[in-house]
Amino acid sequence: MAYSPPELAGIRRAVAGAHDSGGSCTGPLADVGGHEGIAAVIAAAHEQFPGFGFRLTGAVDGHHDTARFSWELVSAADGSAAVAGSDVITPDGQGRIRAVLGFLDRVPAGE
Repeated sequence: MAYSPPELAGIRRAVAGAHDSGGSCTGPLADVGGHEGIAAVIAAAHEQFPGFGFRLTGAVDGHHDTARFSWELVSAADGSAAVAGSDVITPDGQGRIRAVLGFLDRVPAGE
């Protein structure tokens, strides 16, 4: 399976479409706000793990104004999952993401 890393312009478009303009993303490795900050965090993950992509691992669970889901960062070359985590999101009431709280459940040794 060939992997083409997303270009920064594509990441920015996706973030602008999914996130509130004043949205935030907070986790163990980042605490950023706004479209540019969120796009930069996503781009940095792709740079740190070239040839890997995100995969949802299970169903999204939610109630009231909160949802949670788990994910893995998977190698396109061999299917291994180097990193796994869980995110909790809060929507803005207009179908966009206002806040992401991220947690790392598994990281490579030395990270």
